[in-house]
Amino acid sequence: MTVWPHLKRATPLVSISALVLDTETTGLNTQTDRIVQIGAVKVQDGKCDFENTFDLLVNPRSPIPAQSTAIHGITDAHVKSADDFKTAANKLDKFFKPPLIIGCSIGFDLAVLKAEHARSGDEWTPPPNLDIQLLAQLVAPQLPNRSLETLAAWLGVPTQDRHNALADAIMTAKVFQSLVPKLAEKSIFTYATAKRASNRITQSTQAQGGWHDIHDETALNVRQVNEYARIDSFPYRHTVGEIMNSPPVIVKPSKTLSAVMTQLTSENISSVFVAPEKQDGPHGIFTERDLLRALAKSGPGALGEKVDLHCTRPLMGVGASDYVYKANSRMATDNVRHLAVFDADGSVAGAITTRDLLKQRSQDASVLGENIERAQTAEELATIWPELAEIARGLVFEQVDARNIAAIISHELRALTRRACELAQAEMVKGGKGNAPEPWTMMVLGSGGRGESLLAMDQDNAIILEKGEPGGPQDKWFEEMGTRATMILNQAGVPLCTGNIMASNPDWRMNKKLWRENIEHWITRSNPQDIMNSDIFFDAASVCGDETLLAEIEHDALIAASKSRNFIKLLSMNAAKFPSILRWFGKFKTDNGRIELKRAGLMPVFSTARVLAIKHRIAANSTPGRLNAVKEKEPDQSHTLENLKESHRIFLGLILKQQLRDLDAGIYLSNSIAPSNLSGFELEELRWALNEVQAIPDVLGGAIAFS
Repeated sequence: MTVWPHLKRATPLVSISALVLDTETTGLNTQTDRIVQIGAVKVQDGKCDFENTFDLLVNPRSPIPAQSTAIHGITDAHVKSADDFKTAANKLDKFFKPPLIIGCSIGFDLAVLKAEHARSGDEWTPPPNLDIQLLAQLVAPQLPNRSLETLAAWLGVPTQDRHNALADAIMTAKVFQSLVPKLAEKSIFTYATAKRASNRITQSTQAQGGWHDIHDETALNVRQVNEYARIDSFPYRHTVGEIMNSPPVIVKPSKTLSAVMTQLTSENISSVFVAPEKQDGPHGIFTERDLLRALAKSGPGALGEKVDLHCTRPLMGVGASDYVYKANSRMATDNVRHLAVFDADGSVAGAITTRDLLKQRSQDASVLGENIERAQTAEELATIWPELAEIARGLVFEQVDARNIAAIISHELRALTRRACELAQAEMVKGGKGNAPEPWTMMVLGSGGRGESLLAMDQDNAIILEKGEPGGPQDKWFEEMGTRATMILNQAGVPLCTGNIMASNPDWRMNKKLWRENIEHWITRSNPQDIMNSDIFFDAASVCGDETLLAEIEHDALIAASKSRNFIKLLSMNAAKFPSILRWFGKFKTDNGRIELKRAGLMPVFSTARVLAIKHRIAANSTPGRLNAVKEKEPDQSHTLENLKESHRIFLGLILKQQLRDLDAGIYLSNSIAPSNLSGFELEELRWALNEVQAIPDVLGGAIAFS
């Protein structure tokens, strides 16, 4: 094993791939003693394969001491006809070449492996690794010791055939699986955070015993930054609506293939949409390939047949507001060359083809959205998170606008939430609870609803149901479904909301009537908690179920809020309250070398945009969209609003870059940044943006006066 597959440091532990390894040796001297048995268990996407394991005796080419045989039971006779180490290593390499090795006291195993490779004349580099003893110390420092027996007993893992390499590898794998949810409770979700936390634990005994240094291999298997430029950023910069062919070419179902062929040729197009036979029926699509198939099947006589007999229904398509990578992945996954493009109301707005996308092909990351839709478990959903981080990194390298990157992250967060709801519903049906008893919708709130999420995301979600009283049978069904969905999201790498703003909480799961009453109370009472609740709600986006439920409430809430002068005044005062982190001569006020840029910069901007949108009854959700719309309502503030919009871009970009640095370092993601990491140009941009934020009280003065 000399070349290890790349390990994404953001990979969640719940979906990690690894080889759980154990060795038995002739003794404890890592330089001179030899391996006599190798046992291994494959972990693929978080799942242990106990049916397909690796168990091999190794001939050490030297006598096995009696004291060692007394421990593991392996004698010279057992290994007399066994493979030598080089052959055994090749077999292990073919069994599974992992990006990560997991073990118990893994420093010992790595040291003897390194020595054995050296004897065989093979080059060897240490792989990324995790030690269950160190992971256990992070969550249970009170344990008397961290032997494999102690860890197994603590976690309820059966102990058998101790000091047999395969049996110990199986126990280690089971202990690791049991540790993963306990680590998550300590906010240790990914390989990077687990490794960073493990590195803090001193292991001087291992170092003195000649064990391999397992503390810091952060430089290993980390791609050079220029590799990330391989991502074609076009699909992540532009929406389908920008490049689609519009207006759509629609023909009557009675039109003959001969007439359609003439139209395809004369208009130089490769497909047409076929109108439905009945008024509310689905449209169809007829392509050049459909024409060739019809001619191959029926000959020239097919030209007199109706196009309706040869078109495909229903249409496969994407939304006009979807990014181009969504169309790319849909075509690649379903092996089609043409897609319909739908408006928000579901009507056909245009067409997009492989020809349109030929120069905008993205790499493997383009299938991200399809992977979400096809995921069947929380573990499969968890594999999306590191891919999303990789895309974000590549787009930052390509200097894509941070607002576009945030929109992509938000799009996938909403897709994850939708899929979590679908999986939760499937679990309910499988458990005999039936389908949803009432029309409903799941909302994503806050930054996810605004389309401005970055990588430090958590859950802000809520449910509206048509009917059903709190604690009643309908509510109980949605309580269980909402709880299942939130736990699936948590396992998939979207942590639970610390403020409990989730569909599992009855305060955020109500029928339409109660939602209306609550919003009315928020607007009329307007205490600090009401202000926070209303802020979150006015950024909501429906992601699953009947979207009209939110649309109706949101429309009425916007009108009611715009009429409440006191409510707008309180929102304005709240938005205008933010800490100043700029000191004399452009220096920053830091806390442990960092500044909380969300509170000091980002939040004032998006809160101001929300206040002004409510004042003017602007339905847009995103901060740039709101500020653009307000400029038309308040042209005298156009310059200041444009500067706030630019500040918003700068804040998002600086936070995102810091999150990517922290992700690799295993630091818990937040919205704080370290000014010491910034270039001179970035520091100047930050100072400029923070100065522009100081104008917010004046910008909101009109809203306060309006009140």
